[in-house]
Amino acid sequence: MLTALYVPANRPDRFAKAVASGPDLVVFDLEDAVPVDDKADARGWAIAWIAAFTGRTSVEVRVNAPGTPWIEDDLAALAAVPDARVRLPKVESADDVRRVLDQVPSAKITALIESPLGLERAFEIATADPRVVAVALGEADLSSSLGVDGPEGLAWARGRLVSASRAAGLGAPMLSVYPFVNDEEGLRRTCLEGRALGFVGRSAIHPRQLPAIVESFTPSATQVADAAALIAAVEKAGVAEGGVIVLPDGRMVDPAMLGRAREIIDLMSKIDL
Repeated sequence: MLTALYVPANRPDRFAKAVASGPDLVVFDLEDAVPVDDKADARGWAIAWIAAFTGRTSVEVRVNAPGTPWIEDDLAALAAVPDARVRLPKVESADDVRRVLDQVPSAKITALIESPLGLERAFEIATADPRVVAVALGEADLSSSLGVDGPEGLAWARGRLVSASRAAGLGAPMLSVYPFVNDEEGLRRTCLEGRALGFVGRSAIHPRQLPAIVESFTPSATQVADAAALIAAVEKAGVAEGGVIVLPDGRMVDPAMLGRAREIIDLMSKIDL
């Protein structure tokens, strides 16, 4: 999965357009994008649309945060949706996740880490329950809480999240949204920064951002060829369980390098170019 597209749940006129734009995941947002007076209507529109939806694109609902007046109604509505995907904001503990799962037992949870306390507990949150399928940063709230500006101030937090996600067996997390819709150059630059830190894919707030995200996180032809050659050479030499070999280009490799090579090949198999 490389792309997740947010759509305000109080804009049902955009639901089908969001799916048609081709993201891997559409996130119906009941939280920040929806004014207080629209919360109930937005919830109803999102749940009704998901119940009727039969397409291949995955859909997820970002509910309101724990402790808000709307979270209980959000979860009650999602409890009626089979295998609902829930994007839970402002998670600060494993108990936050478990309380949601108590009310929506069939849910798959994406936990959003948006505070220093949540960040310190990232691994605990990622391993709270097998139904947690992903963790991600909410970088706007986190930046404000940490008192930092720009990517330099978030570098440690991003690395911490990547490590927690990997350690929990969830794989590489997706990068947070880039809020400047008309700045494609900045979007591409920051995607590459996130990719260098170990992220794979990114959330978006507008369909026009999707192509740049896919391109930025797609392995190059050289990377794919090198990965395939490494896998073939290790298998041919019969050293997958241990030992070292030298490739024709002089690189010395061992089985520890197989994991990354296999990830690249697997990622390419899932990208619709």
